[in-house]
Amino acid sequence: MSRIATVICAAVAVAAGGYWLTTSNTTPAAPLISSAEAQEADLDTSTIVEMVLGAEDAPVEIIEYASYTCPHCANFHQGPFKQLKKDFIDTGKVRFIYREVYFDRYGLWASMVARCAGPDKFFGISDLIYEGQPEWTQAGGPTEIVDELRKIGRLAGIDNDQLEACLQDGTRAQTLVAWYQENAERDGVQATPSFVLNGKKIENQSYDSFKQLIEEELGS
Repeated sequence: MSRIATVICAAVAVAAGGYWLTTSNTTPAAPLISSAEAQEADLDTSTIVEMVLGAEDAPVEIIEYASYTCPHCANFHQGPFKQLKKDFIDTGKVRFIYREVYFDRYGLWASMVARCAGPDKFFGISDLIYEGQPEWTQAGGPTEIVDELRKIGRLAGIDNDQLEACLQDGTRAQTLVAWYQENAERDGVQATPSFVLNGKKIENQSYDSFKQLIEEELGS
């Protein structure tokens, strides 16, 4: 699994092409945006919508922390997640919450595209982003990568004007980063994908092991 590293210094500037500028590193460091900086910028993380599947009153709650650029996360969403959804989410046994982790600027851009059309399309767009991960993450430089993400957005039915408005929303980019940091710090997230099952942090594992843990919570 990939370790969370310092990936965003400040998602606050727009380049000539309209791309959010970030820098990356390979070693853990200080939070991307401090609490003081978030307050100074008047960032209200309560405005970030939780992306949720399943019944509100489901007896089991699972929170996934994932990065759109993480291959392990893509593998989970193209395999075990589909079985999890069929067995537990669609049957009203699990309430599933997806929270983004930002390893890098590309993951932030992907998140902004995934959220662009609101909760109704979020998981469908996320599926497209994960399915196309090998292609868009290796498309070339920032210009080529953001163009590939735009294509995914358009494939999902988002028009160009709406996509550009989402990708160039600097306040939303900063707020997403602050929201991610609050979540990761609170739940002690150090790798992706990571999961919180009824308040208990668990690591990525086989679906059979995952299923066993859920059934224990259900008393099955």
